[in-house]
Amino acid sequence: MVYFVGAGCGAPDLITVRGLRLLEKADVIIYAGSLINTELLEAAKPECKTYDSALLTLEEVTAIIRQAESEKLLTVRLHSGEPSLYGAIREQMDNLEAWGISYEVVPGVSACFGAASRLNIEFTLPEVSQSLIITRLAGKTPVPQAESIESFAKHNASMAVYLSTGMIAELSARLIAGGYKPETPAAIVYKATWQDEKAFVCTVKTLPEVAEANGIKETAVILVGDAIAHSHYAKSRLYAADFETEFRKPKKDKADI
Repeated sequence: MVYFVGAGCGAPDLITVRGLRLLEKADVIIYAGSLINTELLEAAKPECKTYDSALLTLEEVTAIIRQAESEKLLTVRLHSGEPSLYGAIREQMDNLEAWGISYEVVPGVSACFGAASRLNIEFTLPEVSQSLIITRLAGKTPVPQAESIESFAKHNASMAVYLSTGMIAELSARLIAGGYKPETPAAIVYKATWQDEKAFVCTVKTLPEVAEANGIKETAVILVGDAIAHSHYAKSRLYAADFETEFRKPKKDKADI
């Protein structure tokens, strides 16, 4: 059996309880060494075999999995953050299905949520933004034209941009070209939830200079949107006294009694 486990965004105690229990039981762990906190490997039993996938091709990774399966071993494929986001897991799962190997995915905390916790942000503030766009700039891997930064920027929703710190000047220009005002709040969070985490709040226009001034060139998530300023928002109706839910009836104002 193979488990694709999300390691979380950095802090080792942000892995799920299920994910940690699987690490403790695993006979084989294939981990993304360039991205995860390797402190997590301390949970593995002494006889567990570990492999750093940063040094391996897809074919080499799947060969290790097939060998483990032939020996009826439990394999954990430990991915950074949340495996369904930029995790390249679909191609691995397709291979496993073709070979009749059972697998399961265990979710994890993605970097944008670790970054939000660092800055005490709520991405979905009433009357500010009710959507979070998670995307990236095209690099070595292209992005569909319909999903360009400009096409998303026109919504002025909250946005988390991954894998784009090395192109931050281009990102800033394209965010503005697409519809964000230059003074729109933005943030750069480097290695969210790691011990050496750094976070900087700025504007869309000043993203490049803030990144350069602080030596941030990689391993950061860029957040954009008015929700970062957490001002001029409406209170949620969910907890309003006159709001009815399945579990709570409206409460009358004292003036009506």
